[in-house]
Amino acid sequence: MNLTDKRPELNDLIQAIDACLPQTQCMQCGYNGCRPYAEAAARGEADVNQCPPGGEVTINALAKLLRVEAKPLNPKYGLHKPRTVAWIEEALCIGCTLCIKACPVDAILGATKQMHTVLTQECTGCELCVAPCPVDCIHMRPVTINNAGPWPDYSQAEAERARRRGVVGIGAAVRRTAEGRQRDDERCRPCVRKRLPAAQLQKTLSVAG
Repeated sequence: MNLTDKRPELNDLIQAIDACLPQTQCMQCGYNGCRPYAEAAARGEADVNQCPPGGEVTINALAKLLRVEAKPLNPKYGLHKPRTVAWIEEALCIGCTLCIKACPVDAILGATKQMHTVLTQECTGCELCVAPCPVDCIHMRPVTINNAGPWPDYSQAEAERARRRGVVGIGAAVRRTAEGRQRDDERCRPCVRKRLPAAQLQKTLSVAG
């Protein structure tokens, strides 16, 4: 639904809500990114306490903006925790590209059957890349926070950069064909189910490819 063409005042509210979010694009809120959550909140379909990364800062900002009472973070959507970033154990990476496709901010570099690596400075710590990895080579590591604010773990500049990269990352995901996704899933599903050792999994994917 494109809200920008119908009600300009609603679009202004959406942008104001979106600006209160740290732009991790983690989907913990139950929506497919920060912007969709902002749209839902503007329509009164989402509450102010559904963003774990934003924590109390986001809750209070949204409550003030929407003129409602602030409330504790809803544990249904997760808990606020110190920021981490993804790290790929490159010796185990088999180049399946599933993590690249899962990353909402395009922060992972690599190609099919090639070693992948995370752009640490662009990683928002959303953890969406962890579950798809068939060899468990992605780990979340603590990160030193510099110049954070207004959120404890994110700066305004980081949020703006993540917002821009989110448009690229989510757009790239949408452009992937259903055929390509199905092929990748079918190649990796048996390996994921069996949790094969990295060397054996690499051989399996090479044969399947």
